[in-house]
Amino acid sequence: MGRLGVGVAVGCATAACIVAAAMVGKRVRRRRKWRKMLKVLEELEESCATPVGRLKQVVDAMAVEMHAGLASEGGSKLKMLLTYVDKLPNGSEKGTYYALDLGGTNFRVLRVHLGGQRSAILGQDIERQPIPQHLMTSTSKDLFDFIASSLKDFIEKEGNFSEQPSPGRRELGFTFSFPVKQSSVSSGILMKWTKGFAIEDTIGRDVSECLQLAMSRKGLDVRVAALINDTVGTLALGHYNDEDTVAAVIIGTGTNACYLERADAIIKCQGLLTTSGGMVVNMEWGNFWSSHLPRTSYDIALDVASPNPNDQGFEKMISGMYLGDIVRRVLLRMSEEESDDFGPSSSKLAIPFILRTPLMAAMHEDDSLDLSEVAKILGEVLELPDVPVKVRKLVVKVCDVITRRAARLAAAGIIGILKKIGRDGSGGIASGKFRSDRPTRMRRTVVAIEGGLYTSYTLFREYLDEAMMEILGEEVSSHVILRVMEDGSGTGAALVAAANSPSEADRVPLQ
Repeated sequence: MGRLGVGVAVGCATAACIVAAAMVGKRVRRRRKWRKMLKVLEELEESCATPVGRLKQVVDAMAVEMHAGLASEGGSKLKMLLTYVDKLPNGSEKGTYYALDLGGTNFRVLRVHLGGQRSAILGQDIERQPIPQHLMTSTSKDLFDFIASSLKDFIEKEGNFSEQPSPGRRELGFTFSFPVKQSSVSSGILMKWTKGFAIEDTIGRDVSECLQLAMSRKGLDVRVAALINDTVGTLALGHYNDEDTVAAVIIGTGTNACYLERADAIIKCQGLLTTSGGMVVNMEWGNFWSSHLPRTSYDIALDVASPNPNDQGFEKMISGMYLGDIVRRVLLRMSEEESDDFGPSSSKLAIPFILRTPLMAAMHEDDSLDLSEVAKILGEVLELPDVPVKVRKLVVKVCDVITRRAARLAAAGIIGILKKIGRDGSGGIASGKFRSDRPTRMRRTVVAIEGGLYTSYTLFREYLDEAMMEILGEEVSSHVILRVMEDGSGTGAALVAAANSPSEADRVPLQ
């Protein structure tokens, strides 16, 4: 081999070494970036951890905050609002009752036929109506006249089989899902509008009276027998079906809870008298907060960027409005560590709330071998095409960590309510145990539950149920039943109207 050949060989060898070194260097860098992504996941798992010991601290904190909220106004992050509902349906109600559910840009009118036997809802009719856009910013008279007209049309369609609870007058339950200061079971002052409504002359007025006047103008002989929110409606529906129902929880886009409380435990309203000796308390538990809640940097960033920073802390950790966006924030952090696998920086990962919780749930529950549903959502929604399978698995794990934390915290919140009313099995008569010469037995306890996170998201439901058993223990948890309800805001409102109509004299004692 001549000098030229040697030179060429050396040059080729050198080039090959350079290429090999570059490839090795690239692999090293890729491995380093991958380890950083795994580190992000590891830190997330640690900061979202919910061991039973921590969950029991949350249980105790919830019960303490409930006590504080009942003791004085402003004494707790929990508002513990009086609903003045001291009479729940017990299954003896008979006749035809109405409900009007106004909670957003649509409202519903319902007619419910009751047969006088527990769980005997003979039938119901429902109509849904959109609220015209201009009425959301018009006047109180315009809005409620429109609603009353729709109610009149609905009533005029009913058949001859309707049996009225009392001659001449119909009874209606009004579910009004806006901030209201309740003043009686059938009246409340609107504090502010939300959800796109901005009708200034309604603020500070009794919304039941606004509806009552509108119905009178339309010639309707209908009485607003109850003004409630959807959570109270869920409790009423649960109690109608099962008298052991003591609380209700909604875990969907938003979250809230209410429960039956003894009147003498509501210290901030000393002297409060009820026929039944108790009252339903609307907790507004989305605003619960405790240092024991496992908060992450992603939660803090979400809170700071929200329209209501430092409010609704519990809701921001467990409700469907926020879970998808927490996952998005984690994935954005991971993409900053490993842009090669996550795709271009121009993806939509930086857009708040683009990853809705139903999409997150679909990725979490993708059981295909190649996680094709995860790939589809990443590509179509977040514009992250061709994400490798190993990264898709990482995405599923992130969804799992956030969902598991949310479900287990929700379970702790429910048990906090049970602890407050002595139904958690923590000791003695107050805890729901009966003491006698016979062996001790637990009192059966039912919690009505509604909302898509629990009813439609299988893994969320399984994690919540698992945590209930872990916290309560196998023996006690066997006596605590979570019962799914449907349409508390509609059917439940009609049931509260039935229970509070003049023909229904029996009060339901708290147990």
